[in-house]
Amino acid sequence: MARIVLVHGIAQEQKSADTLEAEWLPSLAGGVRTAGYPELADSLWRGARPGEAEARMAFYGDVFTRPDQQGAADELTEADWLFAEALAEEWLARVAETAPRESDQAQARRELENLHGQAGEQQGVRAAVRPVLNALVRLRPFARFGVAFAERLVVKALRQVTLYLTDETVRERVQERVSALIGPETEIVIGHSLGSVVAYEAAHRLDRPLPLLITVGSPLGLRNVVYERTRPQPPGVPPQVARWVNLADRDDLVAARPDLTALFPGPGGVLESGYTVDNGSKPHEAAFYLAKPEVGTQLARILTGGGLS
Repeated sequence: MARIVLVHGIAQEQKSADTLEAEWLPSLAGGVRTAGYPELADSLWRGARPGEAEARMAFYGDVFTRPDQQGAADELTEADWLFAEALAEEWLARVAETAPRESDQAQARRELENLHGQAGEQQGVRAAVRPVLNALVRLRPFARFGVAFAERLVVKALRQVTLYLTDETVRERVQERVSALIGPETEIVIGHSLGSVVAYEAAHRLDRPLPLLITVGSPLGLRNVVYERTRPQPPGVPPQVARWVNLADRDDLVAARPDLTALFPGPGGVLESGYTVDNGSKPHEAAFYLAKPEVGTQLARILTGGGLS
């Protein structure tokens, strides 16, 4: 049981709860310190060790490993590759609709038009995905990384997101890891990337109030590949959550919609979404999100007894 429960994202299968806590907690403390609460920051992390305000990582990366392989399985079925194409194309469409730079929007629209013009020209589902990946890496948010990185990102994201959303055994094993750390003393749950989906669904399963849910770099707004597969349906604000804060970097393609309020109805004032932060060259980096004062302020309100005011 923990006062703060942390839920990581994809591609963490080679790590552990301990190594991820060592990565996340200094950033979390830094955000609290930047927000103006140095003593509280010390209680989270000080002297290269966890502090007194207990925060624990709900680790589930090993759920995606196979005994006969080194790390997660990247061999995809035909259905997986079709899902990958849908995921990559939705990312592309997101840039075309919402990128802050008109030049990025225009280029994304051109790439989408080209893709639709190529329909039926590729042989095999894997070959069909490659034009979408190539189109993504021509856009500024991905351009610095190249095709190889984009393919690894999409395939890794696809494999783990798909398994979580479609395999009931995987979903339940992951949820068990989170629920094992949530108790009467838990006040805050923080989820990043796929972990935001896990945290959101875990909050729906609670039978006790949760003062604060924070999601960062969340794909919950990806309508066709995530939103419509969350539990329960239709999606909405978890009823036990008093405050839900969602933050996104404008260049974080995983965070498909910075503003989730229209997609997740609930009591007024509970969901605060659309916050924009700048994570620089790594827009999806968990540690960069956690170090922001926007996160630190929210934690401090709860941990100092300030509540929702």
